Amino acid sequence: MALNPFQPAPRVPLVASSVSSIDPCRVFGTVYLETDPRRQSRCFGSVYMEPEADFADLMVFKETSKLFADKVGLWYLTDSPNFADYSLFVTDNRNLADFSIQFTKSRTYAGCRKQ
Repeated sequence: MALNPFQPAPRVPLVASSVSSIDPCRVFGTVYLETDPRRQSRCFGSVYMEPEADFADLMVFKETSKLFADKVGLWYLTDSPNFADYSLFVTDNRNLADFSIQFTKSRTYAGCRKQ
């Protein structure tokens, strides 16, 4: 009876799966921004480019060297996903993004917004 393959599976209560969102406060270093929707599945997460700095989850400063992109919000943008620490898909729909970013021209403003 215990080895019967046609025995119905026991009923388990439906539990909402905990969807783990990407923490924008942990993304730094070499980043590749993907825009091709066909390659979205290969990306670490999706990001929305916020037009207003007040609503962005992360303020990003573009570094000119990989060596200086060592803190939150400091990104060195690369041209190839093969050399990136993070590959992020850029979406134009805010609801489909894991987090939103805004580029800043000042290094001191780069970082994560406390929520």
